[in-house]
Amino acid sequence: MKRNILPSFYISLWLLFTAVILQAVESAKGKYAHLLFNELFEHYSNALIPVEDTDKVLNVTLQITLSQIKDMDERNQILSAYLWIRQSWYDAYLKWDKDKYDGLDSIRIPSNLVWRPDIVLYNKADDDFSEPVNTNVVLRYDGKITWDAPAITKSSCVVDVSYFPFDSQQCNLTFGSWTYNGNQVDIINSLDSGDLSDFVEDVEWEINGMPAVKNVITYGCCSEPYPDVTFTLILKRKSSFYIFNLLLPCILISFLAPLGFYLPADSGEKVSLGVTVLLALTVFQLMVAEIMPPSENVPLIGKYYIATMTMITASTALTIIIMNLHHCGSEAKPVPQWARVVILDYMSKIFFVYDVGENCTSPKREKEDENKLEEGDRCQRRHKEVRSHLSNRNDECDLKEKLNGNLNKSYGVPGENVREAVNCCSCYKMLIKNIEYIANCVRDHKANRAKGIEWKKVAKVMDRFFMWIFFIMVFFMSVLIIGKAA
Repeated sequence: MKRNILPSFYISLWLLFTAVILQAVESAKGKYAHLLFNELFEHYSNALIPVEDTDKVLNVTLQITLSQIKDMDERNQILSAYLWIRQSWYDAYLKWDKDKYDGLDSIRIPSNLVWRPDIVLYNKADDDFSEPVNTNVVLRYDGKITWDAPAITKSSCVVDVSYFPFDSQQCNLTFGSWTYNGNQVDIINSLDSGDLSDFVEDVEWEINGMPAVKNVITYGCCSEPYPDVTFTLILKRKSSFYIFNLLLPCILISFLAPLGFYLPADSGEKVSLGVTVLLALTVFQLMVAEIMPPSENVPLIGKYYIATMTMITASTALTIIIMNLHHCGSEAKPVPQWARVVILDYMSKIFFVYDVGENCTSPKREKEDENKLEEGDRCQRRHKEVRSHLSNRNDECDLKEKLNGNLNKSYGVPGENVREAVNCCSCYKMLIKNIEYIANCVRDHKANRAKGIEWKKVAKVMDRFFMWIFFIMVFFMSVLIIGKAA
């Protein structure tokens, strides 16, 4: 039992001694850090550029890390991003010998105690011009200062919405010194591009790169050069949301427009369908207009909406014209010969338009036509027989009238039989006139009805023709916009 207790006791004692030594070392380092801080900043001023020779250029290394895209306001053309900005430079007045301070090689102090370069975002689009966040800086024994500061920036970005929602945008973030020229402070790129390793994926935008380019510009106000570093943020829009909420409903609605030609003319809903589709597309057009900036570049989806609305307007106008053709009555002119040949003979067969009771089975139709012809021949034969019989009776009446007249003159026969014969013949004549009048009325009615049926068939053929024309137009317009997206 004693053998087991002694090793554990020694281990505990050794751990306690180590903790005490470490605490003493830390307290010693803290003591040296306070001593170092007091000696460094006893005669230090953060108002002047920290160089021993004013003819020398102070190099500032800049590195940008993109953490998140907070918002992309296309209408106001403002990009809001969350950045980590790292700046490093050498301060000639903040150096020490680490051996004199028990090997202390770095300390962390508030950033407002040291000189900081006035590097700002040139294309800032925010009303808040407050100073950078006062985070601590890391100060090394050789005078190197590293300042890491988070920032939420709002920068102006020229948005090109010509191919919305399949567009790509390039937004610049230009950083440079506001007062120091290139002969005093020079900006150096830490990397060839911005750091995207800690980027939080955005739901709307995809990052394709963030290259960095150094520029040296001489402005009109000053003769000295002013260097800056421009980070170009290459964004590609994720179009799935807009495809399912703006594009596909428009395509489906546009396919309803040609179906207005397929509706029966007597339904009374042909024009109302076109107007309803037009109003639906107008609502989608207003939704797109609220998102896009007011510019001369019309978005691709906006062009598609305008083209579709123009097509629906044309289809509604054609529907009204065809409705007038359908409701042509007996007072209308007959169908022209060219229309009868082109539309009724050829186009009706191409678009499978038949009369009432017709269908695609031609043998049945031929039999019905033959039966109609046979019935017409029988009716004509009966009409001729009746007319010939009545004419014979009329001739007999005339002959009897003559004979009775002669007998009356020659032999003085009483005139009662003669009056009866004359009355009989006058009845037959009146009957013939009535039958001819009825036949003429029936013939005129059939002719007017046939004229109206022909105009209705013309209207139906034109409905089918324009239906397929507009279906083809909608299909090619949809393929075109999808091709633009690819």
